[in-house]
Amino acid sequence: MKKILLAAAILCGHAASAQKLTATERKIVASVQQNMPRSEQLLEQLVNINSGTLNVKGVREVGTVLQKEFDAIGFKTHWVAMPETMQRAGHLVAQRNGRKGKKLFLIGHLDTVFELDMPFTKFTRLNDSTATGQGVNDMKGGDVVILAALQALHANGLLKDASITAYFTGDEERGGKGPESRADFIARSKQAEVALAFETATNLHTVATARRGSSTWLLKTYGTAAHSSGVFKPAVGDGAIYEAARILNSFRETLSQEQYLTFNPGLIVGGSEVSYDEAKARGEVVGKTNIIAPGATVIGDLRFLTEAQKEAAREKMRAIVAQSLNKTRAEITFADGLPGMAPTPGNQKLAALADQVSRDLGHGTVAAGDPGSRGGGDISYVAQYVDCLDGLGVSGKGAHAAGETINLKEFPLLVQRAALMIYRLTR
Repeated sequence: MKKILLAAAILCGHAASAQKLTATERKIVASVQQNMPRSEQLLEQLVNINSGTLNVKGVREVGTVLQKEFDAIGFKTHWVAMPETMQRAGHLVAQRNGRKGKKLFLIGHLDTVFELDMPFTKFTRLNDSTATGQGVNDMKGGDVVILAALQALHANGLLKDASITAYFTGDEERGGKGPESRADFIARSKQAEVALAFETATNLHTVATARRGSSTWLLKTYGTAAHSSGVFKPAVGDGAIYEAARILNSFRETLSQEQYLTFNPGLIVGGSEVSYDEAKARGEVVGKTNIIAPGATVIGDLRFLTEAQKEAAREKMRAIVAQSLNKTRAEITFADGLPGMAPTPGNQKLAALADQVSRDLGHGTVAAGDPGSRGGGDISYVAQYVDCLDGLGVSGKGAHAAGETINLKEFPLLVQRAALMIYRLTR
């Protein structure tokens, strides 16, 4: 009896929330629900196309499928090509210009981390609430959320006066080298007022108002080659490997407790002869136990929330590098990658909108998640120009790994939320 009463209470709560929707919004929700079987079929079709970043043909094939869908709902679409030397597929842009509401910039990506030489996993339904497949939540599911939300608005004649650019990059997971990789992306974002990104949702109740940026660092240390029996002697010194170890441990001791800041040495080589191929991320080394190493190289990443935090961390790292052991020296260089997406009042207003829409739908509350739980994303490139919100895609588990899944029960709820957010922003 208690279970029946509880179920009745939940249904009543949902009904009360649904009453907060306008008649038009209820029609949008109904359109989303009606179209969900087709949306799931489209997701399956996209997942079954390998689109690892370096599989240029596969990335373009995924883009072509989406391009036809956007053409069908009145968007003007085209490809932004990249130089052949970059070996990237380029980007798909779908756009329509209107005169009402906010100008929106919707962000997705066509590629996945699963390259052609990796074992392929097709879209497979595991049960009534879960499916698996390569890129099913990162981020082909998010791409379909964008499209399905816009299809629901189109079905109700609500896109006619909206100004929306949907931008799907082809190399989010492994960005092409050079500023031209994101030049058009950034230029178009500057014409908008709000950017919504549909990377994986942490869950139904969490969005991202901030994301950490990422960069890399390259450390080289030098010592005096000599017989190992002379190590630590004033005339010989400690060698390059001990110097690298000192620096890395000092990084850890000095910086590891700072909120949102992480740094990881991902590759280290040291010995008598050392070489590092940056393009292939491969190191080669020759050394002997009885020779003090004259050289060592370490490559690592640095993740941060704001540009100020990044620069402060770099200064501390440079200071540590400058304190050399006896008869050693070291140098460190930094390379920028993704900027950080700092939390701003404008971003928080968008999170409040997501919360209100979710409550009105009867889906519960939504709050901003921990920025430290997310890495960088394409939205970070535009965060300094427009108000931003991320984590609006599908929910699931295991992104970037074999067995990646999508929560099929939450899939339609997230499309509903996206559709109503877009509708309210473009009114």
